[in-house]
Amino acid sequence: MTHAEAVWRTARPVHWVKNGFVLAPAVFAGHATDPEALGLAVGTTVVFCLASSAGYFVNDVLDREADRADPVKRLRPVASGALKVSAALLWGTGLLLGALAGAAALGGGVLLCVGTYLALTTLYSLSLKRVPVLEAMVLGAMFLVRLAAGAFAIEVPISHWLLICGFLLALLLAFGKRVPEVDHPGARRPLYPASFLHEVVTLLAGVTVVAYTLYTVAPDTVAKVGSHALLLTVPMVLFGVLRYLLLLHREGAQDPTATLVRDRPLAATVLLWGLVAGAIVYKGGP
Repeated sequence: MTHAEAVWRTARPVHWVKNGFVLAPAVFAGHATDPEALGLAVGTTVVFCLASSAGYFVNDVLDREADRADPVKRLRPVASGALKVSAALLWGTGLLLGALAGAAALGGGVLLCVGTYLALTTLYSLSLKRVPVLEAMVLGAMFLVRLAAGAFAIEVPISHWLLICGFLLALLLAFGKRVPEVDHPGARRPLYPASFLHEVVTLLAGVTVVAYTLYTVAPDTVAKVGSHALLLTVPMVLFGVLRYLLLLHREGAQDPTATLVRDRPLAATVLLWGLVAGAIVYKGGP
């Protein structure tokens, strides 16, 4: 493995798809076709890509000993020795500074969100990821920070429904990520009992779909869109959640992001939902 390959793998570019949450306020505020707003939203997304990758470099340095005892994570560049600790810290620092500089250029609100995200990431890597339930809520909070940053970037109020649905979805993915650790334990002791984890994932899946359904028929949503057309996207959300649960139990989908990219029906559903929801909001928007 070359140095460039090791750096690229440690940056985890496949996980940049998570930063798509930053674009949600622009889409649901009806600004997806506004070049200036879209440019600011994309710029903020890039900043979060830098920030998230910086966190992965730091996390891999802190976890390198534990990762070496894991049958999968031992292949990570830092754990395997393909990327030296000093080089990983240097790259992480460079990405962090780049993220902060880019955030500052986008405004104080975005800078505050990026700073909060970096603080949460650091605390998570140092200790919070070992605290059951809290670790999942911290991961969920990171997605809320992304949503807030997207709203600050284009200066629009953020919908409380968007925050609720985003947080519930993030919790579902966070707890779902732990299911394979219980069903197929490795070197690390699972954080949760299997029965608790499966019940929580099932609960969150149902609540997430219900919350999204209520959002589509909420009076403020209907007033903005001009109809109940968003209700048509509920089956897509239901299919996506159920498809994820199927993959989780059938294939051990330990990484929700990799699952989204790898599974064509799930990826196609997310893309179709984005196009349809965006078109409906745009047609009814200002």
